[in-house]
Amino acid sequence: MAGHSKWANIKHRKGAQDKKRAKQFTRAIKEISVAVKEGGGPDPEANPALRNAISNAKGVNMPKDTIERAIKKASGTDADNYELVTFEGYGPNGIAFFIECTTDNTNRTVASVRSTFSKNDGNLGTNGSLEFLFDKKGVFTIEREKIEVNLEEFELELIEGGASKIEKEEDFITIYTEFTDFGLMSSKLEDLEIEVKSSEVQRIPLNTVELPVEDAKKILNLAEKFEDDDDVQNVYHNMEITHELVAELEKED
Repeated sequence: MAGHSKWANIKHRKGAQDKKRAKQFTRAIKEISVAVKEGGGPDPEANPALRNAISNAKGVNMPKDTIERAIKKASGTDADNYELVTFEGYGPNGIAFFIECTTDNTNRTVASVRSTFSKNDGNLGTNGSLEFLFDKKGVFTIEREKIEVNLEEFELELIEGGASKIEKEEDFITIYTEFTDFGLMSSKLEDLEIEVKSSEVQRIPLNTVELPVEDAKKILNLAEKFEDDDDVQNVYHNMEITHELVAELEKED
C-alpha cells in the first residue's frame, strides 16, 4: 500500500474542512460510549480504551466539554446501547471490503450496508469470508510539528515502543505496530508526552490489488459512501493506493 498513509493524511486534511466534521464527532462519541461500557468505566486513568477514544476525539478537534458530556452520558442509565458489528463484501473489480460499525439498530445497518454494495456493483458477503485477507495492526498518526525532540532519537524510542514500520510524510508521521503492541506504543507516546492525531487498530490488507486510476477513484468513492453512513466507524479495502492515485487526489485537494 505504497501511498496508504499519505492518502489517510489527505483525508485528515479534507475532513477538517468539510461536512465530515459532524460525522467525525458522531463516531468519536460512539467510540467513547463503547469504551466506557466495555473498557472499564468513565475514569480514563483506569480505562485504556477510553484514554484512546479521548485522544481520537481530540484529534478531530472535539471540544473538551463535548468529550466530558459524552463520557457522562455513557455512564448514565439513559446511555445509548451500541453494538459493534462488522460486514464483509466485494466492490467493483473484485476489491474486498471490511466494514466496522457501531449501531443501536443492527437491522437498519445491515440494510444500509447491503444497499450501498448493491447500488455500486458490489455484493455483501458472509461474515468471516474475507477477514483472512486483513491483518490487525496498531496505527498511530502524529503531526510532525508536534514532535519537539530529535527525529532520529524519536525513531529509536518508537522502535523500543514496538514500532514495526514508520512512514514519514511532509506533515505527518505514521507508526505501525503489531496488534499485540498497541498498548505498549500508546504508553510509550504518553511517556514521551507526544500528542497523537489518531491512534487505532486498523485492518491492513495482506495483499493489495492495483487498479487504473479512474477505476481506483470509483473504489474510493464507494468507501466514502460507506463512511457517510453514521453507523459506520471504519472502512477497509485491499486496493493498492498507488503514488499515481495519490498525485491525482492531491490535484483535487
